[in-house]
Amino acid sequence: MQGCKQTIGLSFCVTICCATIALVGCETPPAPGPVADFARPLAPGECALRKLEPGEAWPDLTGAWNARDAYLTEALAQDQTWYESPSSRSRFPQMFPFPEVCTWDQASSSVIAFRQILNESADHAAFTSALMQMFDCWQTKGWNGKGGVLFTGYYAPEFKASLVKAPGFEFPIYKRPKELETDPTTGKALGRRISPSEIAPWPNREQIQTSGMLNGLELAWFPTALDAYIVQVNGSAKLLLPDGKIMFIGYAGATDGEYVGLGTSLVAAGAIPENQLNLSAIRRLYEKDPAPVLAAINLNNRYTFFQQYDGKTWPAGSLGVKVTDKVSLATDKSVYPPGGVMFVNTQSSSYGGSRQPFTRFMLDQDTGGAIRAPGRADIFMGIGPSAEILAGGQYCEGTLYYFFLKPEYVSQYPLPARKPAAKSKPSAG
Repeated sequence: MQGCKQTIGLSFCVTICCATIALVGCETPPAPGPVADFARPLAPGECALRKLEPGEAWPDLTGAWNARDAYLTEALAQDQTWYESPSSRSRFPQMFPFPEVCTWDQASSSVIAFRQILNESADHAAFTSALMQMFDCWQTKGWNGKGGVLFTGYYAPEFKASLVKAPGFEFPIYKRPKELETDPTTGKALGRRISPSEIAPWPNREQIQTSGMLNGLELAWFPTALDAYIVQVNGSAKLLLPDGKIMFIGYAGATDGEYVGLGTSLVAAGAIPENQLNLSAIRRLYEKDPAPVLAAINLNNRYTFFQQYDGKTWPAGSLGVKVTDKVSLATDKSVYPPGGVMFVNTQSSSYGGSRQPFTRFMLDQDTGGAIRAPGRADIFMGIGPSAEILAGGQYCEGTLYYFFLKPEYVSQYPLPARKPAAKSKPSAG
């Protein structure tokens, strides 16, 4: 997940969230709406967010207030840690990349102010009053201009692996090759350095794996090709080594090939019915007949590279800080402000597959190869097999909002490293 993580959610999660519509007094059903295109890009120069106008109703935050917990507190602390680090400014050396929405100072101060209001408010009414007085609320335009966002889920996997090729461990993942060129600010893949003056596109996945061009860069070996691929798609993993030691690996870059989801390819090939698609079904198919799964894997030409890193920050999102269960969200960082305080309104799946409202405050702390355009977002569900179940069932449309301090309050909520200005907290009444 560190860097531009390619989330597992879109690849494997296709349980559809349905809304029941009561047709009372209608002789004929209404005309069908437009087909959802969650990957629809913004128009050139278009902003992904729309500020709610004065007098326009805010979303009901009651559910999010009631759901606040230690995980939210931890995620806010991680967000502040990122803003306090030099990298949060060095990635955006001239201005925070969303001048239509906020400056870097607004974004960082918003986290400080939100934390303080959350901690000091006696009840939901006081919290909402202070938030509405001091903050602007921005709703996503989503895929349809009306706020529609598809929320999938991802998780941090644990896998058995070996640092050397051995019987039962024959499928590698690789370290970053020196010829991989990426944008130093965004991390976006630019291609393969052929010569000092030439950059070319990377070969496709099958060519990379069969050509031997990565020989000597093996970082770890896995029991199956599917295991190695899932790690690639997820971008981060906890490795359980044969000697009992643990190793953490994370994203170190990816090629410029087109991302194609494994689940999408398997459904299109007729290998798995759409209404039965999940990671367990893919594993069962691979064990029975690996050929269709391997063929579908080869259609994804975005190839991911890895590095070992300190497990203290595992699992880390694209901001380099630890992501938090059901509080960290992955979005397209070319259209949404990194590190933003958010409110998400959708539905989630239980372990048994039932649906329940998911209305929570979240932090925009990650991104993903499959998460592109304003109509896509990925909820981090946690670590290990239980989180895999929740991530596999998460597929539901909803909407999201960002909260940014109004300009007149920014100087009152500096980061600890900056000298505080005189502060007078407004009345919550």
